[in-house]
Amino acid sequence: MELKNDRLLRALARQPVDRTPVWMMRQAGRYLPEYRATRAEAGNFMDLCRNHDLACEVTLQPLERYPLDGAILFSDILTIPDAMGLGLYFETGEGPKFRHPVRTPEAVAALSVPDAERDLDYVMRAVTTIRRELNGRVPLIGFSGSPWTLATYMVEGASSKDFRHVKTMLYDMPDTMHTLLDTLAHAVTDYLNAQIRAGAQVVQIFDTWGGVLSTPAYLEFSLRYMEQIVAGLIREHEGRRVPVILFTKNGGQWLEDLAASGADALGLDWSTELSDARHRVGHRVALQGNLDPNVLFARPEAIRAEVARVLDSYGQGPGHIFNLGHGISQFTDPDRVTAFMEALHELSPAYHQRIPHD
Repeated sequence: MELKNDRLLRALARQPVDRTPVWMMRQAGRYLPEYRATRAEAGNFMDLCRNHDLACEVTLQPLERYPLDGAILFSDILTIPDAMGLGLYFETGEGPKFRHPVRTPEAVAALSVPDAERDLDYVMRAVTTIRRELNGRVPLIGFSGSPWTLATYMVEGASSKDFRHVKTMLYDMPDTMHTLLDTLAHAVTDYLNAQIRAGAQVVQIFDTWGGVLSTPAYLEFSLRYMEQIVAGLIREHEGRRVPVILFTKNGGQWLEDLAASGADALGLDWSTELSDARHRVGHRVALQGNLDPNVLFARPEAIRAEVARVLDSYGQGPGHIFNLGHGISQFTDPDRVTAFMEALHELSPAYHQRIPHD
């Protein structure tokens, strides 16, 4: 099937584009009234994820409102530990929790890698359905959490502010932590490859909690396993390269190491300046980001000014995918996103004009 808009894929390959492509992390989500209506119809969040028709519906909703250059699969990063039998559930206002946290060598040894095609078949059905309904409109982005980020939830049993249990395991039982992360790396590789076979044209690894680690711990317990995944992924499918994006929140200090990982692009949060990142990584990778999501609470004029600043920070030429520095807030007014998109579409073509030779 011919892709009608390949702007995102071209930018990820650092090829020329007519304007800066854009998508938003959590672009299908609670800030949209139509999403809230579909979620209410599904009953709860995981039932929405497991219903491939409804997951497709919410994936496409933001594309009906905004001129986005990519659709991202509607799912959750915790599908893998859920398939491992940890008993995922959601408490209203408290986020995800596991009934069976993994905190001992015995519990880690008992884990097995899920069969993505069988145990996570609802995700693959969603990918196939979304690709069919997109009909080549824009590329479909698949994703997973990083092994370290998945491990934080599995060991803590929920979201955490201090990561006390998982860091205790890391320092007290490093061999056990490596066993857990290696199991998760194999699971993530299998899961992302299944998404690619089902129709995902780009994949992103969300290392949401890599930034809570010291540099030596990050390199040993997070980046090492993302590199293992990147090396095991399908990189050519349907006659095209399948780009890989790595995103470590608060990971700007490790850009050079991330650029050497084999990934095609690096996601940046708002704490790293794009001009600095581009200088540091050169032509090795594309860069994605990095508007602070809270800018979208501001007046349209302020949003426009910040979009202009981010574009200017990256500068002229290809290799930039405009995105937020993290997921969009559920409290965002959808009209503010419209202001963001209008500013980007108006301002970004100037950064991609070819300079004529004398």
